[in-house]
Amino acid sequence: MARHKTEIIYGIHAVESVLRRHPEQVLQLWVQTGRKDRRMQKILDLAAGQGVSVENVSRDVLQRKSADSKHQGVVASVRAGERSQPGLKQILDKEELLLLVLDGVQDPHNLGACLRSADASGVDAVIVSKNRSPGLTSVVRNVASGAAETTPFIQVSNLARALQQLRDNDVWVVGTAGDASTSLYDGGASKRMALVMGSEGQGMRRLTREHCDELIHIPMQGQVESLNVSVATGICLFEYRRKQAAQNGA
Repeated sequence: MARHKTEIIYGIHAVESVLRRHPEQVLQLWVQTGRKDRRMQKILDLAAGQGVSVENVSRDVLQRKSADSKHQGVVASVRAGERSQPGLKQILDKEELLLLVLDGVQDPHNLGACLRSADASGVDAVIVSKNRSPGLTSVVRNVASGAAETTPFIQVSNLARALQQLRDNDVWVVGTAGDASTSLYDGGASKRMALVMGSEGQGMRRLTREHCDELIHIPMQGQVESLNVSVATGICLFEYRRKQAAQNGA
């Protein structure tokens, strides 16, 4: 019989989120001996309710299992790759949309932070290229603080083709570029739109840029020339949510 592939997730928010939303995937839970605070008790109660095996271990054991000192006293082993994700067509059936498209954001900390901002701003899905994204690794899940479990994450084979599919389905595609003439605050918004963010160093690729309906930049007041991609993503997403709400009279 073939054995399930497994992966490790860690951190209070990431583990609590998977226990709430996908408990059937959790195979084993390890918690730090002696931790009896309220946040840990919530996780233990969830595990007990789902029949998940729990083992008390030392902090050093948790660090070895997670390869990270930021495990916050809890590590879980989960079945890998079994979380069902909606397809792009399912997402496009919605009447109103705000999508986040990441072109080559490969740093797992930045990807996790982008997912967190996406969840906080109510993004309908995050779209990435299969070949230019780390996927939902343990680091991504930890940084995302549970958002990796709540935000649809769609991996596509060809990002340019996916952007064209969005445009063919009446989604306004806005890309970010430092040399764009239009400011984030002056650009338009649509009730169906996608925000495209480029990679940390190179920005959007040429083909990605060519599949955007509009290019915008974030006005900078200080001396730095650019922002971290996850910070820029948060700024843009909340501004477009504000614009969409204003259009709807909210």
